[in-house]
Amino acid sequence: MKKISKYITLIITAFQISSCNNQDKEVKNTDLEKKYKLMFIEKRQINGKLCLPGVLQPFQFVQIYPRISAYVKTVTVDRGSIVKKGTVLMTLEAPEIEQNEASAKLKYAQAYSIYLTSQDKYKRLFETSATPGTISPYDLEVAIDRMKGDSATAQAELANYHAMETMKNYLTIVAPFAGVITERNVHPGTLVGPGIQNTKAVLSLQEITKLRLIAEVPEQYATQIDKSLPINYKINAIPGTNFEGHISRTSNSLSTTFRAETIEIDVDNTNNQFKAGMYAEISVPTIGNLNTFVVPKSAIITNTEKKYIITYNNNKTKWIEVSEGNQKNDSCEIFGNLQLGDKLIINANYQIKDNQEIKVE
Repeated sequence: MKKISKYITLIITAFQISSCNNQDKEVKNTDLEKKYKLMFIEKRQINGKLCLPGVLQPFQFVQIYPRISAYVKTVTVDRGSIVKKGTVLMTLEAPEIEQNEASAKLKYAQAYSIYLTSQDKYKRLFETSATPGTISPYDLEVAIDRMKGDSATAQAELANYHAMETMKNYLTIVAPFAGVITERNVHPGTLVGPGIQNTKAVLSLQEITKLRLIAEVPEQYATQIDKSLPINYKINAIPGTNFEGHISRTSNSLSTTFRAETIEIDVDNTNNQFKAGMYAEISVPTIGNLNTFVVPKSAIITNTEKKYIITYNNNKTKWIEVSEGNQKNDSCEIFGNLQLGDKLIINANYQIKDNQEIKVE
């Protein structure tokens, strides 16, 4: 019985193997018998749309640091405070700076007084010298030199006083433009200034009534953007709503990191519907290149890393790596090692091998 069961098992296995072989032959025969459509590669223009990710950024943004070392006296704003240009944001106190400013003011007043005295003395000597023999030329020259020296000293003390006055003005921090305070990192009594290590910005200010929508255009599309056409965009946080704008400015150069050109769209936000940092999907109209090869999308084979097309010249197939450009309906721009007049397989697939003969319609 055991021998009979072994024979039965061997017969079944042989039948299965034979069946699989027959199926493989059928598949191969089917692939070989399949006919493929060919077309000549042509050049034409495709005007399309380029979809890009974008992000909203403040039109103006500044992180505020004190110019001098001092203690925080008052903070008149907090996170979310809306301020106008010139609004006092915080005041600092540094007694030594106030004393230096007062001392510089007194020194200037003293130097100016000495200058006025020497100037008056020179004028009197000059008037007296009109009478011959009363004043020697040497005494007149000494009086002139003294007056000039005192004048220079007074000017130096005035410059020092203005410098001390400017330092004192640094104790009052004002808003450089209208906006909203987005960050506050200090409280009264905090020591701040350039001499303090690991000091954060005391305040952050952003202009939010106007925003910049920023996107990066890949190198291959950088010359195809038409700035005169309107740009449509969607904000991810506001689904179901389409917005429109125009390209306000471009960098006119490619970044070395991403090989892309930066474009900016000014966004009006007077109604405060957008927030800086929101992501957007931007649809940018593009003008196709007249000298670009255009093929049906069905001719492009895609794997996880690259894209290919298959040409058929001299009764042999050839796989060619390509990159895609503008797309419209069922057509797509391609870039690669191609020549005008090459024959292309329209219904290409992975079953076609390189340097293979196929049947064509």
